[in-house]
Amino acid sequence: MKLLVVGGGGREHAIVKKLKESELCSEILCAPGNGGIAADARCVPVAATDIEGQVALAKQEKVDYVVVAPDDPLALGLVDRLAEAGIPAFGPNAAAARIEASKVFSKNLMKKYGIPTAEYEVFDEPAKALDYIRAKGKYPVVIKADGLALGKGVLICESEQAAKEALRQMMEEKVFGTSGSRVVVEEFLTGPEVSVLAFADGNTLKPMVSSMDHKRALDGDKGLNTGGMGTVAPNPYYTEQVAAVCQKTIFQPTMAAMAAEGCPFKGCLYFGLMLTPAGPRVIEYNCRFGDPETQVVLPLLQSDLLKIMLACTNGTLAETPVEFSAHSAACVILASGGYPEHYEKGKEISGLENGQLPGGEAVVYHAGTALKEGRLVTAGGRVLGVTATAPDLAAALKKAYAAADNISFEALHRRGDIGRRALEAVR
Repeated sequence: MKLLVVGGGGREHAIVKKLKESELCSEILCAPGNGGIAADARCVPVAATDIEGQVALAKQEKVDYVVVAPDDPLALGLVDRLAEAGIPAFGPNAAAARIEASKVFSKNLMKKYGIPTAEYEVFDEPAKALDYIRAKGKYPVVIKADGLALGKGVLICESEQAAKEALRQMMEEKVFGTSGSRVVVEEFLTGPEVSVLAFADGNTLKPMVSSMDHKRALDGDKGLNTGGMGTVAPNPYYTEQVAAVCQKTIFQPTMAAMAAEGCPFKGCLYFGLMLTPAGPRVIEYNCRFGDPETQVVLPLLQSDLLKIMLACTNGTLAETPVEFSAHSAACVILASGGYPEHYEKGKEISGLENGQLPGGEAVVYHAGTALKEGRLVTAGGRVLGVTATAPDLAAALKKAYAAADNISFEALHRRGDIGRRALEAVR
């Protein structure tokens, strides 16, 4: 099969590498791809959000199957447009993608179908939102932009003043564009966070191995929120008992709720969970593979990814094997200095050959890289993800950090404590 993967980051690189292992795969295109993905797929400079361009590319190249990885093209209806053109794709249609594209839709869905989540209210006027926050008088309080905001549309406010400022930025200054025109104000939950990705075909849902993300820019979970500075899998807090509760109270009810709403979910459904003292709660849903969770989950997948994706599209997931290794995986993100705020691009990356480390002790997933006159340079905030697998988490982390030590570029920034909380939980 000739495949097209839509997107151009570390998640897409992990998907491309895993798809290449499939016996069904003959060729992979990636649009737009990046400097490192170019070593594994033929990259075509079509933006992920250029819906017309992506459909035209799929037709022109006579692609057999399209994998739509990022949230924006899913929310914009790329899967719907491909279906109209007779091209099957992995990912939800626009109606089902609302589970991520609209926080209001997903919170109301959970309330209607009794899926456990934080207490909340929806507002389209900053003054009314602030009145509600004052009346509750409980801090910190969480304020979320309704729409997509590159993973940055969630603000945790420690005081009334901070909440007032967050509402002003979102709703009046429009720092997230129209995504912040409506907001969700919700209670702050505490407990270990867990990410669970799951394959879904509209009826059946099969969870992948759990993972733990590290969102803050600096060690000790300090600094600004980022798209993710590193991940480990499996997440030690996600025990078999917790998994059983989630399957019964969250996963299956979500699938049933989406079907009941007339928008059955097909593709990868991401559950962002908080294990509170009162039980697991949904913090957020994503309508696609997480980034950088994918970079630790897919290396542990032992089944054929393409066969699983086709089963999600065709509704045959129930009879398709989805098996994971019992090993652990760790991913350390190498970012540009200044990320997630201001950073420079175009810094030459050294230590790699054809985008990978010699020796193959770890896999390097390219997030923000470009080829400039034959040289590999930085082209984004998150530049590379270095992933290693091993029989246990401590060994995987040791391998990932040792491998990362061999890569350098000017103003490189990374966290030195990825997986520390997970290791403490194991002990």
